[in-house]
Amino acid sequence: MKEKYAKLLVNLLLWAAGIVLLFTVVPRLLLFFLPLVIGWILAILANPLVRLMEKRFRIVRRHGSMLIIITAIALVVLVLYLIIARLGGEIVGFIYAFPETYARMGEEFTQIGKNLSGVYAQLPDGLQAGLASLGTQFDSYMGTIVEEIGRPTVTAAGNFAKNLPSYLLGVVFVILSAYFFIADRERIMKFFRENVPENVQKTFLIATDSIKNAVGGYFKAQFKIMGVVFLILLVGFAVLGIRFAVLIAFLTAFLDFLPFLGTGTVLLPWALFQFLAHDYRMAVGLLVIYAVSQTVRQLIQPKIVGDTVGLSPLATLIWIYIGYKLYGVVGMIVAVPVGVLVQTFYRIGMFQPLFAAIGDVARDINRFRKMEKQNEEQRKIR
Repeated sequence: MKEKYAKLLVNLLLWAAGIVLLFTVVPRLLLFFLPLVIGWILAILANPLVRLMEKRFRIVRRHGSMLIIITAIALVVLVLYLIIARLGGEIVGFIYAFPETYARMGEEFTQIGKNLSGVYAQLPDGLQAGLASLGTQFDSYMGTIVEEIGRPTVTAAGNFAKNLPSYLLGVVFVILSAYFFIADRERIMKFFRENVPENVQKTFLIATDSIKNAVGGYFKAQFKIMGVVFLILLVGFAVLGIRFAVLIAFLTAFLDFLPFLGTGTVLLPWALFQFLAHDYRMAVGLLVIYAVSQTVRQLIQPKIVGDTVGLSPLATLIWIYIGYKLYGVVGMIVAVPVGVLVQTFYRIGMFQPLFAAIGDVARDINRFRKMEKQNEEQRKIR
């Protein structure tokens, strides 16, 4: 009996320690070894191309992997440069134009106030005072933002220059680690097969396949949908003549990437604001863009996403809340694929030993309670 409870206690402690390590130690280790992690991901992406070159062009693995890695990095750097240069130009232009935009918004708010003056006069005095106080606080808050944006970012530039050698060294580690992960892949796999127990290998392979299918499939599908929504928003904003269309379309499409938010978080309040300001053309245009983006999204989502998510709406909401409380916006993004992983691991039986141990403890506790109750009844009879 003692051995049974000792085994149950060890299982529970191991699972508890694993959960604590997963949420405390693992994120810090990933950040500490971030260049190696990025190099490993790059090696996974480049390895199929290396195999193709080995078969078709008979290139030696070491030379082929270096060639593929250099080509992949060059393409990634080029794409990132084009994206960052465009978005950076939009951000700089938006910062310089923000005071002017804020002044124009103030005029539109004043016009909306005049348009709704009749409705405002019918409100109770307490509600009028509350709205007036809210407007004053909002104006003060926006004024503070304008002042902060207007300040030069000398500190940020200095920090970037100070950390530049560290960034360059990180890039070197990424390239070298990706190269050696590919070049020595067979040696690493041989060491893994020879020194890791077979049952651990089986569990590890199941876990990695689940991660590839769940996390990879989820993010791949969401990025595709985000790209389509971004293009629709960009075209619509360009037709309406909206300034900084690329930046606003990108930020709005990113909100669509987050569960339970979507483009309506920006477009619907914006359309209402323009309607109250009597800019009916802009209001109708924003509503049309929203309708088109949502229609296209609903049409392509079943084909792209398929069954990669598989979480109920309530479970998705719970995971998003947990992710937000732990790691903020980043946690919200990562929460859904983590939930999919947990559900996948549950289906393949990885949590069965834990649940079995908890069930045994619960049954023994229940049996003990019944015995105590029976003993008490017998004492009363006597």
